[in-house]
Amino acid sequence: MPGFELFGDTERKELNDVLETGILMRYGFDAMRRGHWKARELEQEIEKTLPVKHAQLTSSGTASLNVALAVMGVGYGDEVIMPTFTFVASFEAVLLSGAVPVIVEIDDTLTLDPAAVEAAITPRTKVIMPVHMCGSMADLDPLLDICKRHNLLLLEDACQAYGASYKGKKLGTIGDAGAFSFDFVKTVTCGEGGAVVTNNDKYAVMADRYTDHGHDHVGNDRGAETHPNLGYNFRISELNAAVGLAQVRRTNEFIEIQKRNHAILHKALSTIPEISFRRLPDEEGDSCSFLNFFMPTARSADKAIREFEKNGIDSCWNYYENNWHYIRKWDHLKNMKSIYPLSDLVKKGLRNLNSASFPQSDDFISRNISCLIKLSWTEKEVMARAEKMVAAIKASL
Repeated sequence: MPGFELFGDTERKELNDVLETGILMRYGFDAMRRGHWKARELEQEIEKTLPVKHAQLTSSGTASLNVALAVMGVGYGDEVIMPTFTFVASFEAVLLSGAVPVIVEIDDTLTLDPAAVEAAITPRTKVIMPVHMCGSMADLDPLLDICKRHNLLLLEDACQAYGASYKGKKLGTIGDAGAFSFDFVKTVTCGEGGAVVTNNDKYAVMADRYTDHGHDHVGNDRGAETHPNLGYNFRISELNAAVGLAQVRRTNEFIEIQKRNHAILHKALSTIPEISFRRLPDEEGDSCSFLNFFMPTARSADKAIREFEKNGIDSCWNYYENNWHYIRKWDHLKNMKSIYPLSDLVKKGLRNLNSASFPQSDDFISRNISCLIKLSWTEKEVMARAEKMVAAIKASL
């Protein structure tokens, strides 16, 4: 991770197909595009390889969450349960829908704690949104059971986990809908882009319309299309889709490299008895885009990060003070710093967030070190990195 590290002739070929026609928009201009429909091809490739019944491309991973929530009927008065550890786009999408993000503890999977989810359910709860952070899966069986017992919907935020799986099924295809990001730093990139996937025919039709101003896409005359419902512009461009088409076809290649590099580092760090690794509900399904492990204490994690920096070991983070990925620094959410008025229900739902405590999440995140697995490393470079990491961790203990 990320796919841009191996950007090459395959991606350039798909881009040149678009550039030679000059048709950058995914809809219309049929005669001028000379048979090139990159967005349509990419959707079909995703559907075939995941597999999933429907894929709808969007302009970003954030947009894919917005669209997924919309087609699931989430809006004013609803609550969406999500984890303390995620990217800010997760709660942004919930707020944009008019619903309330209900934030609960994570467990040692670094994803939603099922017990915390069950305790947070109210009559307003509509969706449980696990976030498959750092390329690995949430503990989906208990979450699916909760949804079934409480008649709730499951939306998989799989924006960081394209190519990962859970018990033989690809992440994003297991819940009622799934959302992916294909931005510049994901394992598979479009530059900017995302996708909503679902096996629900009704959701698919609505997503197709919603991403394009409500167009029904019936017939060959875009100007004559009707608008059965409201929509917005969450379209991807043909240029972005062209890059993604080449990259999605290389997914297995990318995952194989990540697994090789991850295994080398994991084996080396396993010799250190003081550390433990993130729990994976399905080890075989890990995309291995990150290696996550826990130091004994928050202090030792901080010392290890400083040792990494001192020894030139990059791309490793502790998220405890991170502005984007952990609730401690989401001051703009806690203080409701919106440029437009929020509804009274949203304000009421967020009013206690500033004083809320998440001791279990604090413990796991403060002790966690998350290391990016790069595609561009040679095996020799990974071996050398492993040796340096072991030495740095031992020096911090």
